[in-house]
Parts: sequence; structure tokens; C-alpha cells
Amino acid sequence: MRASTVFRVGGVTTVPATRASTPRLLGISLAYFLVLLDTTVLTVALPDLRVSTGGSLAEQQWVVDAYTVTFAAFLLGGGAAADRLGASRVFRWGVGAFGLLSLVCAGAPTAGVLIGLRALLGVAGAACLPSSLALITQLYPDPARRARALGAWAATTGTALVAGPLTGGVLVDLGGWRAVFLVNVPLAALSLVLTGRVGGLDRPMSGRVGWRQQLAACLVLASVTEGVVAAQPLAVVPAVIGALLFVRWERRSETPTVPPALLRAPGVGPGLLAGAAVNLALAGVLFTTTLLLQGAHHLTPLQAGLAFLPLTLPTAAGPVFTARVVAARGPGLPVLTGLVLLTAGPALLAAWPEAQYPVLAAGLLLIGTGVSLTLPALVTVVVAAAPPGTAGRASGLLNAVRQTGATVGVAVMGTLADGPAFLCAALTSGVTALLWALSRRRR
Repeated sequence: MRASTVFRVGGVTTVPATRASTPRLLGISLAYFLVLLDTTVLTVALPDLRVSTGGSLAEQQWVVDAYTVTFAAFLLGGGAAADRLGASRVFRWGVGAFGLLSLVCAGAPTAGVLIGLRALLGVAGAACLPSSLALITQLYPDPARRARALGAWAATTGTALVAGPLTGGVLVDLGGWRAVFLVNVPLAALSLVLTGRVGGLDRPMSGRVGWRQQLAACLVLASVTEGVVAAQPLAVVPAVIGALLFVRWERRSETPTVPPALLRAPGVGPGLLAGAAVNLALAGVLFTTTLLLQGAHHLTPLQAGLAFLPLTLPTAAGPVFTARVVAARGPGLPVLTGLVLLTAGPALLAAWPEAQYPVLAAGLLLIGTGVSLTLPALVTVVVAAAPPGTAGRASGLLNAVRQTGATVGVAVMGTLADGPAFLCAALTSGVTALLWALSRRRR
């Protein structure tokens, strides 16, 4: 596409959507799929990783959480970087770095080295996600075509959840835990080939990216995670320091990462709380159940991946139904119903270690259905409630809070025994459901 076909709509550089945009949309969606896949695909590989590297349970938790900690922290600035440095440029840097770092991860000699590489991988993932959304907005200026493109992009969330445990099981059975990272390399290369370079889209905007705030947020999340994993109360000290620095630098910034008006908007607070609770339950259940399936129940990685299908399949098919319910009745009821299911599912799993697989399947089905009802509706809640001009940062904040919930879920539930871990997820979702109902009633 020639640069002369570029035009501007509402101050945003765009290009007319043509058939040439379809491969680019596939490449953009593939990168999004790749980033989300890495949040779950490694789960079923953890026992093999522990045998291969001799890592402890705490190191297994950190292999998972190192990615989500930096992913969550740098998502806050990923959108600002795409706006100020150019969406196409940031996307290509992020995808290229993701593929290269995955290759290096496959050769990690120890769990400690892998943890450091996974942290860098999370930064690359945080560059890919917001810039991919910005690219779609620029490639499809027509609202109707943009809505369809965003629908295809968003559908990769459920697909990644379905593919994660199952793909991980197949790869580990074939080539061990290192194969989980090697598969990222050709997928990242294919994404770059399909996306290509869209001339004229990389026009930097004024303002600065709040890198100091991102580092402060990373310090907070990492300290809290270490405090839980290692049962180290002193970890609260750097967490408090990081929080104070984040607030100070945000107040002094002319373009804050999290605008105060966004946090004060009605519905945003409860939406963020619900997003964190959903991912806490989901990530914590995936981590705890994987260890039980391959430990106490002696399943192979592939069998463990198949056992998760009752959870993962609804997350792929359910969002279409949820979108229709939200359009007809609003997002309040789907969120509340989903949180109730996310309370019942883990509560049922608490009795599973002494029961047969149908009990596990029923609990996982309730959780998967709850996730498919809640997350799509929460995006509508938070973005619709955001003040004008903050929708992009609202979306980034929701994703950051969700990944924070996932980090805490793995850290907390990974340190508990199976029954108490599942009850922790049920209690978190139940309290959040109650708070959500009260907030909707007051509004």
C-alpha cells in the first residue's frame, strides 16, 4: 500500500481497509494469540521443567509469574509507547523481541536463568498487545469493518486459552519443556511476514512514555509476589516504596499513565476489581490443578491438557453468546452470573482430589463458563465508562489489573494445599460478586 493512500480521521492516522488488510489482520491476531498463549502454555510443562532443571516449587511459581509481573506492569505504558513512537514500529519491535527471547528461553540452562528471560518476554508481550489494537484501529477507519476486525482479534483470547494447556501437553510429550518456547519462533516470524509494514502510520505524537512509572509498578508486583511465594514479610518494604514512587511520578507527569478521571469514573473501579478476581481464580486454578493432575494423579502432559478442555472450550465459544446478551440487556447481569459461577466452580474443585474426574470436569466447566461470561462484559463496562480520550488507557489498565490478578493467584494458591487453594479462589470470586451486585444497585 502506498503512503499516498494514508489519511487522517479525527486526528488519527489511518489507511483505507482493503483486501490487503486481511493478511495484516491475521498477522496482528497471530501476535495477540502468541502473547496470550504464553500465559498458559507453560503450565503443563512445569513438572518436566522441575525434573530437567531441579528447580523448587517456588521457582516454578516464578517461571509463571515472572512473565505476568512484567507483562502487567508494562501494559500500562504499552499503549502510550504505541501512540508516541508509532504503533507499527512498536508492534514489530515487540513481536521480533518475543520470537528472539523465546529462542533463548529454549536454551536456558537453569530455572533461575529462565525466570529472568521470562521477565524480558513479558515486556515484549506488553509491547505487542496495545500496539496490535492501535494498528487495527488505524487499518479499519470504517466503524462497521473495524467492529468485525476487533471481533476477530478478540476471539483469539478464547482460542489461546483452549490451545494453551493442550498445545503445551503435546509439545512436552514430543520434545520436553523447551519445545514450548521453540514453537514461538516460527509463529512470531509468520506474524511479522503477514503484517508487513504499513507506510505512513508511524507518526510519533508529543509527550513522553512514563518508563519510571512502569519500573515502579514492576517493583510493586515483584515484591508482593516474592513476599507471598517465599513467605517473606520484609518484601512489603520495596512494595510500599515502589507504590509511593509510582504515585509521585504520576502526579508530576503531564500525561499520566492512569488519569485520575479514569479511576473516578463510575463503574471503572468495580470493573477493575472484577477483572482481577477473574484472572486470580483462573490462573490459580490452572497452576494448582496442573500440579495435582501430573503429581497425585500421574497424568502425562498431554492427558493433563485434555483434562482442561471443560474449562478452555467455553472460553472460545462463550464470548459470542455473551456479546449478544450484553447488547440486549447490558453487561451487569453477565458479570454477576459469571462471578457466581467462578465461586461455585472452585468450591466444587475443593472436593475433587478424593472424587472422580466428572467432579473435576464439572468444576472446570463452571469456571470456563464464568470466564466466558465475565471478561467480554467487563471490557464493555470499563471502556464505556471511561472519560473521552481515555478508552485506550482504560483497556490497557484493565488488562494490567487482570494480569496482576493472575500473578497473585499463582503466588497465593501455589503456596496452599489443594483444598484451601480452591476455596481461596471461591472466596475471592464470591466477595467480588457481592461487591459487584452492591455497586450496580447503588448506581
